[in-house]
Amino acid sequence: MFENQYVQERIKKANTLREMGLNPYPAGVKRGLLAKEFAEQNQDLLEKDENQREDKTREFRLTGRVKLVRIMGKATFANIEDSSGTAQIYFTRDDLPEGYYNQIRKLIEVGDIIEAKGYPFVTKTGEITLRCESLNIVTKAIFPLPEKFHGLQDHELRYRQRYLDMIMNPEVKDTFITRSKIVSAIRRFFEESGFLEVETPMMHPIPGGANARPFITHHNALGVDRYLRVAPELYLKRLIVGGMEAVFEINRNFRNEGMDHTHNPEFTMIEFYWAYHTYKDLMDLTEKLFDRLLSELELEKKIQYGDLEIDFSTPFKRVKYLDAIKEIGEVPEEIVNDKEKALAYLKEKGVEVDNNLPLGYIQAELFDNFVEDKLINPTFITDFPIEISPLARRSDENPDIAERFELFIAGKEIANGFNELNDPLDQYDRFKAQVEAKDIDDEAMHMDRDFVRALGYGMTPTAGEGIGIDRLVMLLTNQHSIRDVLLFPAMRPIKEDFDEKPKKACKKCGNTNEDELKPAKKGKGFFCIDVNECKKRAEERKS
Repeated sequence: MFENQYVQERIKKANTLREMGLNPYPAGVKRGLLAKEFAEQNQDLLEKDENQREDKTREFRLTGRVKLVRIMGKATFANIEDSSGTAQIYFTRDDLPEGYYNQIRKLIEVGDIIEAKGYPFVTKTGEITLRCESLNIVTKAIFPLPEKFHGLQDHELRYRQRYLDMIMNPEVKDTFITRSKIVSAIRRFFEESGFLEVETPMMHPIPGGANARPFITHHNALGVDRYLRVAPELYLKRLIVGGMEAVFEINRNFRNEGMDHTHNPEFTMIEFYWAYHTYKDLMDLTEKLFDRLLSELELEKKIQYGDLEIDFSTPFKRVKYLDAIKEIGEVPEEIVNDKEKALAYLKEKGVEVDNNLPLGYIQAELFDNFVEDKLINPTFITDFPIEISPLARRSDENPDIAERFELFIAGKEIANGFNELNDPLDQYDRFKAQVEAKDIDDEAMHMDRDFVRALGYGMTPTAGEGIGIDRLVMLLTNQHSIRDVLLFPAMRPIKEDFDEKPKKACKKCGNTNEDELKPAKKGKGFFCIDVNECKKRAEERKS
């Protein structure tokens, strides 16, 4: 990775600095005044006469990454960038120690991080600039940055090398600063609403809490498989059983599934559970959360999301699941509740579905294909089929319906909540049905006997909800790929990122012909199959 001729030239310059007695990677350098503050503190110079637009009594120290260098013989202008913006510096042969200018101007390059000390003045073009009396390279960059005018445009490279993306595209940092503000605001909102933040396991003995394919790993000490969690739900509800009446967790979930512009194998969610409340209370709370986020981010009730205008005025629209299929999806009523007719309708529309799926799953296909992408303004879809809601409480009025909602915005699911099932016998039967469904649905849940046991000790009437943080950030920052709101999204590995595997070699003679090697009986390593030839090679090696 260091063979490129331009990289080699930069390495030589780093070595030249060492020969000058200057460490190209010193420790203990403090951050200087921010570029934004430097400009603000010297605004008065812009109002003075041209012959008074400098002040040698003011001393400043700036630090930042060089983004542009303009050498003009005995003087040089450079732009340096820090977290607040860009500042211009100016250094000349006469202002620096004798001979230093001719050395340093050849060594400073775009990408280097430098420290500059001096006083402010205003150029003829009206730009506040630091005239340097001292200048040092504090980090020598040995890889050149992309060409200035085209920047870093390749999206795949931007995601793989996020550090380079942030150097070349400062607005990218703004998205992640906003993400941090969103997560912080959510945390404060729930704490102020009386919820307790908790942490639950990331490795589960049984995958549960959502219909999803898990990642599997192995715990060597216990000699058992473990599953990266697909959701924290079952552990959070155990805490409700234990007497915690309002809990939340903001953390990662992992699902071994496909990737697209709204899915990443690891993603961030908040899940929260509220004893003695219902899913209707959760919908009210969710509306208050959005009001809080828009206020803290100083956003209007109506925001742009691509070509869409989304109106966050409350209350959000609420529509029952089957009504949405009929009214929004425009599926005839006689089809919605008839499995055979629904299957025929889907086939006619070019949607392939397993004929063995229960009616609830067929209705879910109708919803996914004809309703979801039409839900632009925030809409709560309520009263889901019980077959696709294995952890939700049945409606007392209609046992085929779950007391559940999902929130959709801009055609995407943002939140999922429901009255929690707390009948241990009903939960056991639902888990059994899920286990049986694994023949046709490999994402169906496993049987979690300990969770059923926990419910057997009694869980208060409770409502719970999960909100996808990544999709929420996408909405509020007007980003249209989940990769643009994840600092380091999952990417297919490329060969150049990994060193080649070391060749197998005999521990005695160094022979690397794998056909002539066998594994050592104890411990790691290899030995030659032919012991006599191995001795000869070992002796030749010594000589």
